[in-house]
Amino acid sequence: MSNDQLAGPAIAGPAGLSRPEPSTWGARNAHDPTAVRDSDGVYWLFSTDADADGPLRASGAQIRRSADLVSWEFVGCALDGVPGPARDWASAEGLWAPDVVPVETAAGTEWRMYYSASSFGSRTSAIGLAVAPHPSGPWEDRGIVVATEHDRDGHNAIDAQLVVDGDRHHMVYGSFFGGLHILEIDPATGFALTAPAPGEPAADLGTLIARRPKSVDTAIEGPYIVPRPGGGWALIVSYDSLVNTYHVRVAVSDDLYGPYVDPAGREMTDLDADPLEVGLAVLASHRLEGAERGILAPGHASVLTEETHQVLIHHTRFAETPTQHEVQARRLVWTHEGWPLVSVQPWAGAHEDDDESTWPADLAALRGKWEIVDWSLPTEAVQESRRITVMDDALEGLVAHGRGRFTREGDAPVDAVVFPAWDSVRQQATLCFVARGPKGTALAGTKVG
Repeated sequence: MSNDQLAGPAIAGPAGLSRPEPSTWGARNAHDPTAVRDSDGVYWLFSTDADADGPLRASGAQIRRSADLVSWEFVGCALDGVPGPARDWASAEGLWAPDVVPVETAAGTEWRMYYSASSFGSRTSAIGLAVAPHPSGPWEDRGIVVATEHDRDGHNAIDAQLVVDGDRHHMVYGSFFGGLHILEIDPATGFALTAPAPGEPAADLGTLIARRPKSVDTAIEGPYIVPRPGGGWALIVSYDSLVNTYHVRVAVSDDLYGPYVDPAGREMTDLDADPLEVGLAVLASHRLEGAERGILAPGHASVLTEETHQVLIHHTRFAETPTQHEVQARRLVWTHEGWPLVSVQPWAGAHEDDDESTWPADLAALRGKWEIVDWSLPTEAVQESRRITVMDDALEGLVAHGRGRFTREGDAPVDAVVFPAWDSVRQQATLCFVARGPKGTALAGTKVG
């Protein structure tokens, strides 16, 4: 569907208020996003069919494009509505959480989009596959890859991601209800290896890798798995309520199929451990000094991997306008000990420095005043940042490994990365840090003096 079909004049919304045209959305209304880059260097963003100002005007997975991951142009939908098989199975009005990845085939590069069709509160859901020669389309539906039924299955077929491990492909998926699962995909067809035939749903619904107990409404979703430097895998997930307590946590595993564990060794499938502590929180609601908006309920993250860097792509709401949401991007870095952590500053395009050889290698760079956010604090509030002053006594025992990596062992262990960044509030170049602190929790900060 073209942008012209979606734009047109503004139309009346709730209480007769005018609804902005999709052509004016930019980053707004991008929910559950994933980004890819084509051979010409253009970024393409795919997201859930959503309009915070009123009912859907069109469905089929929203598409945006950008030159820098900062400014986004809405260009329409990938598909003309919900494809027939998925619509018939799930009675969905729109598509959720599309995941897009290029796959090399005998005929050349094929872009595959795994989309979700469902409705809130239901486990009758379907993950479908559409393909295209380019992210801009044209997209053609191929059928259902995984399907679940509310009264039959304990988990939910939504929020898919294709994980490519050499010549083998896998799909991680799932959400509230029965947790997150992973199964193997046939690289040639894009469908499950256990599918009776291409275009038919998987016979095996996969291996459980993460879940949460009923005491917290089984609130886990949006899985995304990335390889760790040096081997193994990291699982990125979203916890809690979409509207106010949503936040991002990570866990790691030596094997793609788990078990995934947090820094304390707790498994992501453990229902007996404290559900508020399992997993390492790396991004949550917060407000920076002088910022116009407080970040509320950031989550449903994917990762864009480039040659020189990785970027976490996620949606967020705002403390001042909690019903509104937009896409944001942030640098993702790996600590010396192999944990993925996320910058507190949004991605700044041309201001970013990707040459890790120039990142701080001297403890002197850590001295000074920092504005920090501690992700271990409760997520039900928009956390106000605070200032600290780092002096020589705080640096005692730290070891510099180069490329911005610093560690400390002993009673107060630290595993940190310090890197150049752009201060989005003060509009100036500075340093940021991310760290796993002494309590096994994560912190992030911006140098302010």
